[in-house]
Amino acid sequence: MSMSTPGPERVPSSVKVGKTTGQGKPPTGKTTGNTTASDRQGAKSGKKGRKPVSPVKVSGGRNWGPIAVAAAVVLIAAGIIGYGVYASVQGSRDWTDKLADISGVVNYRAQKNPKIDDRTHKDGAQTYVTSPPVGGAHNQSWQNCMGDVYTEPIANEHAVHSLEHGAVWITYKQGLAADQVDVLKKKVEGKDYMLMSPYAGLDKNVSVQVWGYQLKTDDVNDDRIDDFISAARIKASMEPGAACSSGNTTTGPITAGAGNGTGMDSAGS
Repeated sequence: MSMSTPGPERVPSSVKVGKTTGQGKPPTGKTTGNTTASDRQGAKSGKKGRKPVSPVKVSGGRNWGPIAVAAAVVLIAAGIIGYGVYASVQGSRDWTDKLADISGVVNYRAQKNPKIDDRTHKDGAQTYVTSPPVGGAHNQSWQNCMGDVYTEPIANEHAVHSLEHGAVWITYKQGLAADQVDVLKKKVEGKDYMLMSPYAGLDKNVSVQVWGYQLKTDDVNDDRIDDFISAARIKASMEPGAACSSGNTTTGPITAGAGNGTGMDSAGS
């Protein structure tokens, strides 16, 4: 039996294998050399687990207090500014424009009636276009109009001269209730360039006039009366600066031949 001669010793090749868990798989959390960054991240995430997301708490209501205060401040500021603009515009308007805005005011100046526009001084009783008169020839003496309240009718001829000086003449129907007369009296007493008297045959309870303008109403509490006074008192003067003091203070119709002289008034006459 022949024996074979042994050849060179064969060296087994070695293969490097990572540690296993006994099941042929790499241990959990260990990575092989050829893993990618995403794999490693995934493995890391898988190891630690995802944290639960806490729910966001939402308030069930809004605190409207500060918002309401801010809104109120804005509204008040807007109101103040708006009123300032309005007052500025109103203050710059001419008094005739303000009268034109008052319902029921009659503008006799616009009629250019020579009998109303006549400003000459004449003696004795005169005939007037309107009742009560709003202009025309008149007596040289004006009726005192420093807040005077006359309880009896006064002469038209004296009153018209007061109108020429810028006075507001409030007339009321004879027999008007005392409490209503008192309402009118409060608008006159103590105020210069104002006078008041009853008027015979008046077709309304109240008639208010300045030179060339007139307002009639049955209501002594009519707001238009105050608006008329505010717009026209003094401003309606045909002789700016003319006085209302030192005038006639008597009542009743003018006497025949009372007064003297004719011609246009000079300032203060």
